Amino acid sequence: MSDEVQPGHVRVRLDLSYDGTGFHGWAKQAGGKRTVQGEIEDALRIVTRSQETAYELTVAGRTDAGVHARGQVAHVDLPAGLWEEQGEKLLKRLAGRLPKDVRVWSLTVAPEGFNARFSAVWRRYAYRVTDDPGGVDPLLRNHVLWHDWPLDVAAMNEAASRLLGEHDFAAYCKRREGATTIRTLQELSLERGADGIVTATVRADAFCHNMVRSLIGALLFVGDGHRGPEWPGKVLAAGVRDSAVHVVRPHGLTLEEVGYPADELLAARNKEARNKRSLPSAGCC
Repeated sequence: MSDEVQPGHVRVRLDLSYDGTGFHGWAKQAGGKRTVQGEIEDALRIVTRSQETAYELTVAGRTDAGVHARGQVAHVDLPAGLWEEQGEKLLKRLAGRLPKDVRVWSLTVAPEGFNARFSAVWRRYAYRVTDDPGGVDPLLRNHVLWHDWPLDVAAMNEAASRLLGEHDFAAYCKRREGATTIRTLQELSLERGADGIVTATVRADAFCHNMVRSLIGALLFVGDGHRGPEWPGKVLAAGVRDSAVHVVRPHGLTLEEVGYPADELLAARNKEARNKRSLPSAGCC
């Protein structure tokens, strides 16, 4: 699949963040539902005085309704003349046009071979939960989940360690026709802060639908004593959805950062990420 920038255009990288509370996710939807992509594309069309319907954004990771982002990355291909004329002014113009729950922090010319989605080598999410018997701080209610059982973070970390590496995460994903559920989970760890909030850090090369929220749901079941630390690993090995694994609510989840390789490796990563993966055979010749 070719991803070359069309002649007369320049690829621009956007670094952005948003509070997902008031959005129906990242991706544009029919029926006029409010989405992050829709808001940014509309603002971009207006501030550039474009006659086109919109300049379409490609994003590093589509987030679901209610999920937040602190370090989201996207790209858009703009006419070179427009960028040359308006590039230095676009950031401030977007700040004046966009709603206050979404911000674009930088607009830069992307290096050759860059694709916000396919060039990424990892995405890092954080999920925040509190087991405070009094509930969630009202000022954090849209960003922290309340779990009304005491949590054993050490047991959760023990369970998390058994899920690391490359696996078929079908047991923790909502299947999509023709899509693989093989992923490499690079980091899964939990830490309780001085404020009592438990933050789970989850980093992988990519995520399938509902994967992070399902993993957290399983770990919470371990943390509150309903299952032992070995249980999430057994669910993973079984390869099928377990009714005891709950997909936790989206508001505790934030996309924190997206990682990319060195500029000279972008094109190769772009190509590699488009290949459908399979796990190595367990047997030999």
